[in-house]
Amino acid sequence: MSYKKTNAETTTITRDLRDIDAKTGNLYESLSIIAKRSNQIAAEMKEELSNKLSEFASTSDNLEEVFENREQIEISRHYEKQPKPVLIAIQEFMEDKVYFRKPVEE
Repeated sequence: MSYKKTNAETTTITRDLRDIDAKTGNLYESLSIIAKRSNQIAAEMKEELSNKLSEFASTSDNLEEVFENREQIEISRHYEKQPKPVLIAIQEFMEDKVYFRKPVEE
């Protein structure tokens, strides 16, 4: 699932841990899955932002160029307004959009 098409909250909210626990039967396992998905989303967001900001990179920066670059500021603001990766990961987990499996213990 793409993190861009999410309806996750932009601020933190209180959640019932029993709902998170019910998916796997173990709260810590659920949190581990959410954390791993959150890291994946954060890496995607960082890579995309870096690619967009690399277009504005210049070898010689002076103060006038730094303050006049409105497009770069708008891109940064857009990413700041997006929900945090952990909130997106929780939303995906609660909507059963995250694939996870348990390795068989031998």
